[in-house]
Amino acid sequence: MTTREKPWHGVMVATALPLREDLSVDFDGYAAHCRRLVEQGCDGVVPNGSLGEYQTLTPEERARVVETAAAAIGGDRVMPGVAAYGAAEARRWAEQARDAGCQVVMLLPPNAYRADERAVLAHYREVAKAGLPIVAYNNPYDTKVDLVPSLLAELHAEGLIVGVKEFTGDVRRAYEIAELAPGLEVLIGSDDVVLELALAGATGWVAGYPNALPASCAALYRAAVAGDLATALPLYRTLHPLLRWDARTEFVQAIKLSMDLAGLHGGPCRQPRVPLTAEQDAVVRAATEKALAEGLR
Repeated sequence: MTTREKPWHGVMVATALPLREDLSVDFDGYAAHCRRLVEQGCDGVVPNGSLGEYQTLTPEERARVVETAAAAIGGDRVMPGVAAYGAAEARRWAEQARDAGCQVVMLLPPNAYRADERAVLAHYREVAKAGLPIVAYNNPYDTKVDLVPSLLAELHAEGLIVGVKEFTGDVRRAYEIAELAPGLEVLIGSDDVVLELALAGATGWVAGYPNALPASCAALYRAAVAGDLATALPLYRTLHPLLRWDARTEFVQAIKLSMDLAGLHGGPCRQPRVPLTAEQDAVVRAATEKALAEGLR
């Protein structure tokens, strides 16, 4: 166990996956990336999320990503995404994470089926059989299933989840969750509301842009949770033109471009993602270069 109270606390970076020009996975590069993030002040990584392009990986690649991260920084710093179409497959990924030494997993509701409340409960019950704590991931834009506060409270009351990555962008939900499910921890799920949800009591940030600017993003989070607005607000204003890309369709391409500009290896994406348009590239490039020029790293 790290100095964190729980293995899902702090800045948990949803890692981009470095690909070579032939689109093969650079596992050595990924291990180095995980180590660099921790060295720069982040607390751990979340492999096999959308930012890691898990939907495009073979089963062998997906398993090796988790094993690579755990070997690089320790399983207690790794919270793999275990999303799958069905609960049986998601449970197998949770078991694989457990066997790799991880101590928590992150789980979407059924991600290609518009599940009702009964189906969501059954899904989480099955994956919980793997024996690891589960952080739910609420992303109704992609899954078409909204883990509303009342449903989260039911999942928590049954002992199925310990926290939720909240990606709706509706910061008001943090307060309703605290009322309906005391003890259920909220993790910031969208980069562009990190300050608001940190002030609302979030205990972690499943973060995208620390892939490119880890030290500055970690400093922003630490200041925000400490209520140090004199430090947090200037950082937030400088970073926000980049952070808002985390909630856009092209977030993987944008973050990888920023990584490349920061001297890290972002690289290309696998299909169905295609390169940014010239206009999008220019916007991301200008915001990244401005942040770098102001000393953010």
